[in-house]
Amino acid sequence: QVQLVESGGGSVQAGDSLRLSCAASGRAFRWNSMAWFRQAAGKGREFVAVIRWDSSIYYTDSVKGRYTISRDNAKNTVYLQMNSLKSEDTAVYYCAAQVLSRSIGYAVGEYDYWGQGTQVTVSS
Repeated sequence: QVQLVESGGGSVQAGDSLRLSCAASGRAFRWNSMAWFRQAAGKGREFVAVIRWDSSIYYTDSVKGRYTISRDNAKNTVYLQMNSLKSEDTAVYYCAAQVLSRSIGYAVGEYDYWGQGTQVTVSS
């Protein structure tokens, strides 16, 4: 079992920055893909970014150049640095884990464990 706990959400103005953190339990953290998804009100959950066991990274196009995903295996933690935030970034952000990095991980169904989510609200 893997437990994921997100933190760092909040309410900011457009153009501001936030850093989300996701702390994971379990000894096999370094072999897992860790991702961030988001879900805006009334919409489906969408892929934001993933960092795999080998530190390969993928982003959705709308956040490229603004968001940075990173991981600290010693702390079992994955981060999402969000810069130049826009109102359309407003959503609940979820951390997700895929055991043993089985696939690239763009889809919700590819993940085994989820955090409870943290709200990010960007005002224009």
